Amino acid sequence: QVQLVESGGGLVQAGGSLRLSCKASASGGSFRRNAIMAWLRQAPGKEREFVAAITWTNGYTNYEDSLKGRFTISRDYLVYTVYLQMNDLKPEDTAIYHCVAGQTVSDIRSGKFDSEGLGTQVTVSS
Repeated sequence: QVQLVESGGGLVQAGGSLRLSCKASASGGSFRRNAIMAWLRQAPGKEREFVAAITWTNGYTNYEDSLKGRFTISRDYLVYTVYLQMNDLKPEDTAIYHCVAGQTVSDIRSGKFDSEGLGTQVTVSS
């Protein structure tokens, strides 16, 4: 199983930027390098929402339509880290951001994934 640890959250004013990181490590000496890595977020009182996904091997990306152009997902394959660059942040982006690992984007979008981090809080003030 893959362990995921997020970092980089914090308090930022509207219009500002943050970059989240997700460090992945595998127990048992194995790591599925063809897994999908993704970011989800959950705001207070709301359902969890898909943000973006990326494949480890070739870097293909997939975004929630409403976030395209402001958010960018990337990965550093050599250090098993996935990033989420968030620009022009808005108060409605306030949420806990979770990093997850799964088999397909459709699985992750439907809430099925193999591993999940504890999350990092992002708060955007107006």
